Amino acid sequence: MTQTHDLSATRMAAAVRTGEVSPVELADHYLARIERLNEQVGAYATVTAERAREEARQAEKAVMDAADPADLPPLHGVPIPIKDLNMVNGVRVTLGSGVYSDLTGFADDNVVTLLRQAGSVLLGKTTTPEFGLPCYTEGAVAPPARTPWDLSRSAGGSSGGAAAAVASGLAPIAQGSDGGGSIRIPSSVCGLFGIKPTRGRVSQGPVVPDLFGLSTNGPIARTVRDAALLLDVMAGHMPGDLYAAPPVEGTFASHAERPPGRLRIARSMEPAVPGAEVHPDCVAAYEAASELLEELGHEVVELPRVLGPELVPHFEMLWGVMATITPVADESEHLLQPLTRWLRARGEATTAPQLFQAHAALQGALRAAFPVMDEFDAILHPTLAQPPAPIGYFHDQEPAENFARQERFTPFTAPYNISGQPAVNVPLYWTSDAETSGLPIGVMLAGRLGGEGTLISLSAQLEEARPWIGRKPAIWTA
Repeated sequence: MTQTHDLSATRMAAAVRTGEVSPVELADHYLARIERLNEQVGAYATVTAERAREEARQAEKAVMDAADPADLPPLHGVPIPIKDLNMVNGVRVTLGSGVYSDLTGFADDNVVTLLRQAGSVLLGKTTTPEFGLPCYTEGAVAPPARTPWDLSRSAGGSSGGAAAAVASGLAPIAQGSDGGGSIRIPSSVCGLFGIKPTRGRVSQGPVVPDLFGLSTNGPIARTVRDAALLLDVMAGHMPGDLYAAPPVEGTFASHAERPPGRLRIARSMEPAVPGAEVHPDCVAAYEAASELLEELGHEVVELPRVLGPELVPHFEMLWGVMATITPVADESEHLLQPLTRWLRARGEATTAPQLFQAHAALQGALRAAFPVMDEFDAILHPTLAQPPAPIGYFHDQEPAENFARQERFTPFTAPYNISGQPAVNVPLYWTSDAETSGLPIGVMLAGRLGGEGTLISLSAQLEEARPWIGRKPAIWTA
């Protein structure tokens, strides 16, 4: 029996316009599921039930009053949550930290403004780790975000709550952000499709600076078409943004309907992080994806080493400095998580010359790497080096070991934050674990700068060849 949350966001938006589905029914359905199931999966830090119902009533009235419902905005009446790193005016924003547990948003982030203009209904704020720094979502503000495929395991981070919500049927689609893998990591461990767009494609403003250009907003979804639709809504350069992405021909949604043609695809399973070992399940997913790409007619070749372990210390330096950007009063320092305090101490000990030298080293490496990478239409990697990690695997360690484990878990994602290239997680593979429904193991495809359209076309082809929409965790039918 089809349930409301079985609908894709694209189908849901069409059903709202035709009157087949009511925005009020949608909001009530998701709010009821959140009330029943959120404590199990840790998807939401804040639920905006009253606001969601009011926005849904307004959306329903707009459908009835419209001369032509086809003219309504693309996500009219569709419920969408916002990550708790992003500010929504008048709504609690914690940044995943006990330091900000009582802060109310005083502005809308640009991406929030665009989602509201697209007609979406705000369900609430999804959980994130403190300041979005770790690759898992555990802390003092909300219950841990868990993958619904095995509730003893983490949903990843830092968009862990967003992925847990979509994978559990607590939201049809979600906004996330990615500074070192934070969309692709949770998408992989939750069995979802996620896009980290090209640097400058989606605005970080007006409050959050984009000084290093590592982080960007992006979509997390169950289908390629849903993610492409959400990216169309989120994309846009705003005054004051330091970066601007190359233009794209047509809409991202239109690329989901186009065959990609025969592509030249490089692949690499060589991690940039020293000591990282790729788990057999991740190897199996990578090899299966390689075989499928060849079956679909693409040329698949080995990628020469372009970005190596010598870059890791430079990225670590930037990450520590980024941890210092969020202001914390001296009297509130004790409320920070141990990992955050450790990272901030490293950042505060970094001198300006050291920071500029790290930037220069990364730019020099990219100048040599881009001519090699640009020879290919896409590059295939495992998304992660290990299957979904148990709750506490990172968080229960001392900070230095915690951070080292995170690096070994995610050795493939951060290079594309450094380069600014677009990258996606594609959920093509599940383990045959007899004790669970199988654990999702994603693969990552990266593209040229501005190449989201190619990645979307290729991902849609993979989705058609190996559909994953029918795979649902047990909690889906709860």
